[in-house]
Amino acid sequence: MELILQSIVNGLIQGGFFALFAVGLVLIFGVMSVVNFAHGELVMIGAYTIWLLHAQNGLAFIPAIGVAIIVVTIIGLLMERFLFRPTRDDPLAGLICSIGVLFILQVVATLIGGDGPSKQVPPPFHGTMVVFDSLRIPYQRIFSLVVSIVALSTLWYFLTRTKLGWALRAVALDREAAALQGININRISMIAIGVGGALAGLAGALMAPLTNINPHMGHNVIITAFIVTIVGGVGSLSGAVIAAVLYALFHTFVTVYFGGTLATICGLILMVVVLIVKPTGIMGVRVSE
Repeated sequence: MELILQSIVNGLIQGGFFALFAVGLVLIFGVMSVVNFAHGELVMIGAYTIWLLHAQNGLAFIPAIGVAIIVVTIIGLLMERFLFRPTRDDPLAGLICSIGVLFILQVVATLIGGDGPSKQVPPPFHGTMVVFDSLRIPYQRIFSLVVSIVALSTLWYFLTRTKLGWALRAVALDREAAALQGININRISMIAIGVGGALAGLAGALMAPLTNINPHMGHNVIITAFIVTIVGGVGSLSGAVIAAVLYALFHTFVTVYFGGTLATICGLILMVVVLIVKPTGIMGVRVSE
């Protein structure tokens, strides 16, 4: 029972990370119709920023998180302006451009940190909270979970209670109709990838003290993001959050009892099963031709 409870807690915390970068990917795809394969590398850059500023140069952890968010957001904005906007009418070209950015960011990370062992960031929050005399939750993980919940709640408020949020949702539903209503598509696209990049940078920053950092860590991130996006329903932000939590619990339990490699394989099998049984995902809506 103790192992089960610990796995549930760890799964919920991991679900926060999954939701952050999956929601960003869904938002970018919904508004811009671009499959951003470099999204995992944006998370990686966020983690590398924390390693460089906090672990190597002593900048306090929370200000370093702010810098990581800004750096990744700027990268996202540059991608939108110089890559995705010129290829807006050619989704395949945009996808190929994102793959190019993927390799460029990996090379940049290698030049900054070297291609040696994975980097480590000492947890800035020490200590462990003990619940029921057996359940142990490190304060670092509690901090990450709280920040993830606050960030996702803020995004929900932005999308449902502000004019810019409504405009984002309108463009995601029907870009041409939104343009006819006077919505600036270029501006909304920049906001979408800016928000998606900020969430990716935040996810990488929060993950940095809890994982091994290397130039290729984005591979696992993008695989997870695609699984969560497809299971939750392509284009559904609420579906992405629900799927992130469910998949994190599933992945954690399989990892604990059978190993991480099998957990990833089972996750891919789960995605295929969902595509066969319910192609629209948990919260997706079928769109008629």
